[in-house]
Amino acid sequence: MSTNLAAVNPITADVDFDRDGVQHGYLKLPHSGDESAWGAVMIPICVAKNGHGPTALLTGANHGDEYEGPIALMDLARRIDSRAISGRVIMVPMMNQPAFAAGKRTSPLDGGNLNRLFPGLPNGTATQKIAHYFQTELLPLADVVLDIHSGGRTLEFVPFCAAHHLDDAEQESRCRDAMLAFNAPYSLMLRELDVAGLYDTAAEDMGKTFVTTELGGGGTASVKTASVAKKGIANLFKHIGILPGQPDTPSGQMLSMPEQGCYITSEGAGLVEFVVELGAEVKAGQPVVQIHSTERTGGQPRVYKAEIDGLLVGRHFPGLSRPGDTLAMLAVADEI
Repeated sequence: MSTNLAAVNPITADVDFDRDGVQHGYLKLPHSGDESAWGAVMIPICVAKNGHGPTALLTGANHGDEYEGPIALMDLARRIDSRAISGRVIMVPMMNQPAFAAGKRTSPLDGGNLNRLFPGLPNGTATQKIAHYFQTELLPLADVVLDIHSGGRTLEFVPFCAAHHLDDAEQESRCRDAMLAFNAPYSLMLRELDVAGLYDTAAEDMGKTFVTTELGGGGTASVKTASVAKKGIANLFKHIGILPGQPDTPSGQMLSMPEQGCYITSEGAGLVEFVVELGAEVKAGQPVVQIHSTERTGGQPRVYKAEIDGLLVGRHFPGLSRPGDTLAMLAVADEI
């Protein structure tokens, strides 16, 4: 009898997902590198369980330069009392731990963008192995998945919780209800630039209730954005029955994204000057951002205008742009 060892994911967990109580441990990924020949990537994990009930899988730092998720989940892991919950909570505050440790969007081990590599590979690069472990071991355990994002070093957003339009109307309704229960300042039916390889897509293809966030950006977190994450988690837990009580009544603004005109993409490099504040209303044809050439004085900037009436909900954060950068993201008001 032969065994295909290459097909076995080497990541191991030192927590028991079926045991009641609170456990703190690691997902251990063996990794041999210059700094440690027989080393391992140690990804912190916390599991809290009390009897039967729904399972929530909560993740942060899918991209390593986004900090609201790690802040909120490390805080919750310190405070959670398994006796106060019904069901199970699985928390991975630093999902892409190598990227988080480096303060980068992608992993320094292999350049991998975790949120573009699902379903992953059990015998691939380090980041592909992490994706595969979530795909095959953690996502199947979950009923509800919350992946906490912000803009990282290169983007800035108004703080929103998001769900996606799905082919399954019942599943879309579950995701939309969970998004509204999170009760961020904005709730957005998000239209992604590309869904291939996303953690979101992996969860949704399994029929999970999936919600995500964008809670600021610029490679840091604020008191406001961290607070949105913490309160949103508590609201979500009440919504699905992990915590008793009712979530806050949705009080934020509901937004959606049309099929065309919601993204403004840079066609050249230069110095970025926004002429509209983040969160402001814009009209079709109104200038949103202009890019100045830095090669010579006296030239006219390239002006990028809104194609639709809406709100400026996301923007390029650094002061310089390159061709292909997303400069702005627009959304339109919708009804809750």
